[in-house]
Amino acid sequence: MYSTNRLFDTNKLIVSLLAIILTAIGCVRDNPEKNSFTITEGDLFFQDIDCGQLCDAIEKVTTGFNGANLSHVGIIAKNNDSNFIVIEAVSDGVQATPLQTFLNRSFDVNNQPKVIVGRLKPPFRFLIPLAIKEAIALQGKPYDKVFAIDNNRYYCSELIYEIFLRANGNKPVFKLQPMTFAEPDTEEIMLVWKEYFAELDVPVPQGQLGINPGGISCSPALTIVHIYGIPDGFNQ
Repeated sequence: MYSTNRLFDTNKLIVSLLAIILTAIGCVRDNPEKNSFTITEGDLFFQDIDCGQLCDAIEKVTTGFNGANLSHVGIIAKNNDSNFIVIEAVSDGVQATPLQTFLNRSFDVNNQPKVIVGRLKPPFRFLIPLAIKEAIALQGKPYDKVFAIDNNRYYCSELIYEIFLRANGNKPVFKLQPMTFAEPDTEEIMLVWKEYFAELDVPVPQGQLGINPGGISCSPALTIVHIYGIPDGFNQ
């Protein structure tokens, strides 16, 4: 058993609490074409990061596109030098990360980044410039360790939810759902989450609204357009 200090060291869990846990709802669609992919601003990069017990707990009760275990998400933008960056919420807060740094975090058995790419469908693409503007404006905001909506702090999928909510005149593009931190098919809160929230001295937010990367990857507003490498759990 890890000590709580070791388990929740934010430096070791670089994207530590990368996702929020929701009641598992799977999605299966046709696999995207792997050819002719060009990165576009506004693309959502979904990532399977192996961060230990917390990521394992997240993946136990959430399901992404084609069963993928997705524990992180960021949005593609360009910096002042027209280089692609990923704006994301990590343990250090909302920040812009070089694309290659993002891709180099985790690899599959073929040494490919465990990342899949979602792209907004045409009816929603007009929101992208304003959503990116909102994401840039939120850089420097602190990480949301307690997974609370509307506390001016952001976890990864909450950031994506919020910027598109603002871009769309406060009408949600992605759907919030009740969170669960319990063992599947039980009402017993997982020990890892009991310890985590006890260290923060807050109640476990069981049943409160939240959002996770897997859920966003299944959104009807998105099409999965590219697979860099195969996330754990992915059904090919």
